[in-house]
Amino acid sequence: MRYAKAVMMMAGVALALPAVAALVEKKPPYFASLQAKEVRMRTGPGRNYPISWKYVRPGLPVKVIENFQEKGAGAAWRKVEDPGGTQGWMQANLVSETRTAMVMGDVAELRDSPRYGGKVNWRAAAGVVGRVSKCGNGWCYLDVMGRGGFIEISHIWGVDATETIE
Repeated sequence: MRYAKAVMMMAGVALALPAVAALVEKKPPYFASLQAKEVRMRTGPGRNYPISWKYVRPGLPVKVIENFQEKGAGAAWRKVEDPGGTQGWMQANLVSETRTAMVMGDVAELRDSPRYGGKVNWRAAAGVVGRVSKCGNGWCYLDVMGRGGFIEISHIWGVDATETIE
């Protein structure tokens, strides 16, 4: 009987851990992305503030620079910066922790390995957005709708130069 209670208690704790983790906010600054098809940027942290921009590009990388929680059971807000440097506030539920990056500058090469001598698999134009992973030593793996390769961090916006991502 004791064994059964212990197993049930451990199962309950295991089920509660993801909920507790979700309550812990990341400390800014950090990179994230837009998760909705349409996201409004506001001049302040609340729906009563005017809309300054309307984004219609899910997956666009943003840098979260401040968190704000309305009093009581109000909404959570994130002050973000977009790849162009525009800053404003967005509802937290419209910002995802999914890591994406945007190609900046000229056409960038996506290689089969994280080195200059690697074979070029694809080329991506400025403005192309993809998911990032495997970042380190100045390179990230960028996946653009199933076509990917390693790209120099200096050619993308959405990853810090010294950041490592597994």
